[in-house]
Amino acid sequence: MQSIQEKASEWSGVAAADAFAIDDGNIFEALGGTPQPFVDLSTNFYTRVYEDEEEWFREIFAGSKKEDAIQNQYEFLVQRMGGPPLFSQRRGHPALIARHRPFPVTHQAAERWLHHMQQALNTTASIDADSKTKMLNFFRHTAYFLVAGNEMTRQQSQGVTCKHATSKPAE
Repeated sequence: MQSIQEKASEWSGVAAADAFAIDDGNIFEALGGTPQPFVDLSTNFYTRVYEDEEEWFREIFAGSKKEDAIQNQYEFLVQRMGGPPLFSQRRGHPALIARHRPFPVTHQAAERWLHHMQQALNTTASIDADSKTKMLNFFRHTAYFLVAGNEMTRQQSQGVTCKHATSKPAE
């Protein structure tokens, strides 16, 4: 049976080594050692998300305030990209799969999320091209890590025990 990481690599098309190239250096320091580039990215991203033309996608985020979503994301990114542990200090361990469990994290939702993140990265001038590439690989892999985690959690709650039950992606 494939691990969640293996599924994330398969479904995202991003090898784990490329996804975690963000750890080869300190992106937070490379971007000036300040949260501002991550605030800019998160604001840009969530402005797109909350204005998305697809109602089904906007509905995923309807239960949270845009300002809270921006803060959660930029604090997580600062922490994950080598900066201070802002997210953990305020919210505890990131626990991405558990925190995203209430949401319909599907292949379609992941692609829509990635569409907005790509656009946000492309238009956030305070992030250099090399960091953008590393971050996008991380985001693509992580989006599908959440899809795989969501499917695994759903199957466990339904009592699926067949070792082949997770071999193909669900839509």
